[in-house]
Amino acid sequence: MSKPFAIPKLSLSEYKTETLSGLTVALALVPEAVAFAFVAQVNPLVGLYAAFIVGLVTALIGGRPGMISGATGALAVVMVSLVVTHGVQYLFATVILMGILQIFAGAFKLGKFIRMVPHPVMLGFVNGLAIVIFLAQLGQFKVAGTGEWMPTDQLTMMLGLSFLTMGTIWLGSKYVKAFPAPLLGILVVSAIVIGFNIDVPRVGDMASISGGLPDFAVPDVPFNFETFKIIFPYAVILAAIGLIESLLTLNLVAEITDEKGGTSQECFAQGAANFITGFFGGMGGCAMIGQSMINVNSGGRTRVAGTLAAVFLLIFILFASSLIEQIPLAALVGVMFMVVIGTFAWSSFRIINKIPKADAFVLILVSGVTVASDLAIAVIVGVIVSALVFAWQAAKRIGANTSVDDKGQKIYVMHGPLFFGSISSFNDLFNPKTDPDTVVIDFIDTRVWDHSGLQAIDALAERYKSAGKTLKLRHLSADCQHLLTKGGNRVEVAPSEDPEYGIAMDYEGRLEH
Repeated sequence: MSKPFAIPKLSLSEYKTETLSGLTVALALVPEAVAFAFVAQVNPLVGLYAAFIVGLVTALIGGRPGMISGATGALAVVMVSLVVTHGVQYLFATVILMGILQIFAGAFKLGKFIRMVPHPVMLGFVNGLAIVIFLAQLGQFKVAGTGEWMPTDQLTMMLGLSFLTMGTIWLGSKYVKAFPAPLLGILVVSAIVIGFNIDVPRVGDMASISGGLPDFAVPDVPFNFETFKIIFPYAVILAAIGLIESLLTLNLVAEITDEKGGTSQECFAQGAANFITGFFGGMGGCAMIGQSMINVNSGGRTRVAGTLAAVFLLIFILFASSLIEQIPLAALVGVMFMVVIGTFAWSSFRIINKIPKADAFVLILVSGVTVASDLAIAVIVGVIVSALVFAWQAAKRIGANTSVDDKGQKIYVMHGPLFFGSISSFNDLFNPKTDPDTVVIDFIDTRVWDHSGLQAIDALAERYKSAGKTLKLRHLSADCQHLLTKGGNRVEVAPSEDPEYGIAMDYEGRLEH
């Protein structure tokens, strides 16, 4: 894992690659930041400042070098109602609180729970996000403010230039190794459009990106409990969406680069970035899978590319706005179309009939919910459905082998997990009315996963006691014994060869009592 602020030891050629990758990302960030600012109904500079500050801070101290962060659509759609109802100053206050919550998430190492996201959910996430990125680009082919498609000749020209950009990127990736292919595509198409004065929409047609340095200012809102009640729900939602998207992007980039990322460090970095952004008039942000893919595919692997992307973006705002505004949107659309192709997990079509039906359903569900709603809801829904499927499958594993020893005791040797989902099947295994006077349950091959399992054992003991019979337990862990005896000593525990395991165990196998 790369340390914060660490200056990588790179060759001159590698620094050139990182620099050009950063420039490519910065060019792609401009229309995205402006578009998301429009979605949130704030000034375009609010989106650009967020892209600069969030991108810079996370590049310097984030948990995964190579990732790019900035203003995103997933956050922008949540911000709209707050801005419309209370104004942009409340948005800045919300972004600050959002950052504080994310810092706490990093401090309490909540980022590790991203490991609970199953692979089908990850596939659904990337597929859904690829579709969202694709659909977002379609707006560039419509007449601004009308929602109607461009006239046929202009639409044909836009499509032609977009496909030309894609073709240039494809050829460039094969034959031009010293230059990022996306940047080559942007430069070639921009030169054609400017040189021949082709009448197609350009970056400047969206909004002017000219501005000064962001100014420090405390949000102009009342510092009282009423303000807190207004901004807190938004801050919680934004913090959750931001961290989910950032951590999933971190995992995706880590898989591509074959390097691990620090989840807690990324939570802290996202929080610090948003906290600072709120004081400098930015709309906040999180990791951006599209720009991260552009960066990685262009050769950006260290903190250099991400840092320079933010610096270049600021340079565009301060000094080069007139040049950047001449870039045709078709070139940037072509770049994003290539991102869509590279992001979408095409292998999911090949494996959809080979994986369990439940996993296939989750994959499709998460993709659909991502497109129809938002990323956070899609991931939460996917995790819940996956957990329910797992619980259902695990519940069917409970069973027992029975025998009668020379003392006339009936012995149930249990297998499978005992938890809330398997209690009904567990109870069906026993018949206190017909069983002999003494019954032994051996838990040697069974784990009690939760309190519901303990309660089931206790209730079963009461059933045998009511029938005038004795129930003994064997090979039950010490913590389960303790909790059972606290409940009233209804069952006798045989203290022989009892294993030591907790009711719940974390990923490293440490006991949690």
